[in-house]
Amino acid sequence: MSGPSTGREQPRPFVYTPPPAGPLPIIHVDDHILVLDKPSGLLTVPGNRPDRADCLEARARRDYPTARIIHRLDMDTSGVIVLALTAHAQAHIGKQFEKRMTTKSYIARVWGVMTEASGRVDQPIITDWPNRPKQMIDHDRGRPAQTDWQVLESADGMTRVRLTPKTGRSHQLRVHLLHLGHPILGDNLYAHAEALAASDRLCLHAETLGLRHPDGGAAVCFESPAPF
Repeated sequence: MSGPSTGREQPRPFVYTPPPAGPLPIIHVDDHILVLDKPSGLLTVPGNRPDRADCLEARARRDYPTARIIHRLDMDTSGVIVLALTAHAQAHIGKQFEKRMTTKSYIARVWGVMTEASGRVDQPIITDWPNRPKQMIDHDRGRPAQTDWQVLESADGMTRVRLTPKTGRSHQLRVHLLHLGHPILGDNLYAHAEALAASDRLCLHAETLGLRHPDGGAAVCFESPAPF
């Protein structure tokens, strides 16, 4: 059996094989916002090389030329993401993210059986510069990061959890679950070999996103069930 990952190992090789482009996975669209169900394996915005130009933003703009990214999901994370269709919507919702006025929940499947029913991880995160794009916990230099978690079910040595991030640090959920000793299944950056092999994709899905609509300020919430 593989030992637990410390998170400080060098990253595994990056290979970009985005899923085939089909119909745009629309959850909701109106004159102001476009809400999509991002597939796993697709970059949110273009990468830094020509072979990484295919991304959610580019695909959205084929049908909605004014679509603008407001926030991001990791390449291998799937689920709810909102794009602005106007400059006003981008500024309005961007400010909500900045002021932590949005609400988000994620579903994950993780390695091992979590013995507590729920809890909070409060561990500061910083970029692990020698091993970019990986992040790590650093109590001296890290930025504050908090994640609430709740066990939904455990079976066959795995646990299904709902995650509610209170902050939005890069790779926060993946690093915090690794810290708990329960890496996310299929995590190419942080999981040990057995947890990586346990799924053909990262088992992390943005389940819900709540915000104030930029046209009038009404509270809205969008949802996508986890595909795993």
